[in-house]
Amino acid sequence: MNKTPRSNNVISRRAFTTTAAGLVLAAPTICSAQEPDTKSSTPATSAQEDTPAPFEAPLNRDYGAPDFFTPQWKNPQINRTMAADFVIYAHKDLGKVKVLLEREPGLLNAAVDWGNGDYETALGGSSHMGRKDIVQFLLSQGARIDIFCATMMGMLATVQEMITLQPALIDAKGPHGFTLHFHAQVGGENAEPVLEYLQSVKEIELGPPPPFLRRSKGDKKKSKK
Repeated sequence: MNKTPRSNNVISRRAFTTTAAGLVLAAPTICSAQEPDTKSSTPATSAQEDTPAPFEAPLNRDYGAPDFFTPQWKNPQINRTMAADFVIYAHKDLGKVKVLLEREPGLLNAAVDWGNGDYETALGGSSHMGRKDIVQFLLSQGARIDIFCATMMGMLATVQEMITLQPALIDAKGPHGFTLHFHAQVGGENAEPVLEYLQSVKEIELGPPPPFLRRSKGDKKKSKK
């Protein structure tokens, strides 16, 4: 396969490392979003007090409020910290995903905005981490599959049909800006036909395997010794 000039779609090692660091930092950031409980007997640590809390962007509603539907907000929203924990655990911990989903079934399709509209669900997180076990569990519970998940899982016919229906999807970005090509890379052998198809539609220079994939391969070699 001939290489073409490096595209903006390429996920560099530096970019991936930066994103991974952001994911690690996301949990304590979200956790401090709730208003402090003055009745709590557990004192906040200095680290918790120093952690900046997420905040909602200001709104200038100069476009006018919708006049055909007014939300009543009768039911409480799922706790933001719990939703963030669920999405974070979905990157690598199937056990915790099951525990939290049993406790709160509404978490299944919960999306967390990490800032600037970078929305991520548990399915999205497990998909770009190549965690097929977590993906399969979430799908079995009714999670809403998307083209990124289908790409990582090697569902060639589904990906082909979606891109045929809407060719612009070849440039679609998932959580944290990860491309379809990247999701095919983390999908491993099962997703190789999908990667070949994506390259036939739009060939790009592929970045190096993400660090977590290299570590997982090394761990497998150690376990065989």
